[in-house]
Amino acid sequence: MPRFDLPLELLRSYRPEIAEPDDFDAFWSRTVSEARAAASVSRRSRSSAPLDLVDVDDVVFSGFGGDPVRAWFVRRRGVRRPLPAIVEFVGYGRGRGLASERLHWPVAGFAQLIVDTRGQGSQWGTGGDTPDPHGSAPAAPGFLTRGIEDPDDLYYRRVFADAVRAVDAMLEFDEVDPARVAVTGNSQGGAIAIAAAALHDRVAAALPAAPVLCDLPRVVGLTGEGMTAEVVRYLSVHRGSHERVFRALSYIDGANLAKRATAPALFACGHLDTIAPPSGAYAAFNHWGGADRTMVDYPWNEHEGGEGVHWVRQAEWLRALFGMPDRPADDAA
Repeated sequence: MPRFDLPLELLRSYRPEIAEPDDFDAFWSRTVSEARAAASVSRRSRSSAPLDLVDVDDVVFSGFGGDPVRAWFVRRRGVRRPLPAIVEFVGYGRGRGLASERLHWPVAGFAQLIVDTRGQGSQWGTGGDTPDPHGSAPAAPGFLTRGIEDPDDLYYRRVFADAVRAVDAMLEFDEVDPARVAVTGNSQGGAIAIAAAALHDRVAAALPAAPVLCDLPRVVGLTGEGMTAEVVRYLSVHRGSHERVFRALSYIDGANLAKRATAPALFACGHLDTIAPPSGAYAAFNHWGGADRTMVDYPWNEHEGGEGVHWVRQAEWLRALFGMPDRPADDAA
């Protein structure tokens, strides 16, 4: 893969001003308020997964419009003290999968909520369990262009509201320390983590890796790959809709949302990433509202970024931030 984006010395200062609607904050305040007003009590039931060292609950919480959203709540078995916690959002097209698939955060001492993405889970992985009952106007194949000409109908308006409600749900659990709740995700999950940190004032840390949906005026059409290619296909048919489309997208652009996020943040990007170009990740990073932020660069990687190597970096960073010991405790007290 040849280099196609800005060199590192320019990325470090790249801070584009993306057009932001006058009602941006009011739009998201209304969206979150409506989601919370429609909420019902979260439900939990013990999973039948054959796991001896962790407890797993199948969680149903209310998202956008009061719609049920599914998640796995996982933590070390027998731990009685409130745990630091992490809410994890998943990549484009996959669902929460099986309860046994993503155990790295619980075995590192965290309670973990693995959140389904509404309407997704049928492109890769082991499936999802959350439908999206809301329709939309004509759209290109995929999810990004659903409702793209009206901000109220945007698919990611619903997804980001779900993310806020996921944090709300995590804060309700007795097993969780409410002062130490982080959000994380890769790719689409990274974009959702940015939104959750921007829209929820009790997020204590954010760990977005290879986030998509950032600096959309630049990255749409930059490589022709990934979810932003859906916008190109849409515009190629709906000629003349460019201004309406990019105005709607500005409400979900990670660079605009990042300005509202103040929690400490650990970002990551691959410099050969054609799905989430590094200039998009740096646009969100350089606009981040909090002063405590770090970018981890992977100069020779594409969308896979640091993979397992980066998770070690994330775990070490978050354990230090949350005042946890150098290694997970051996006891369950």
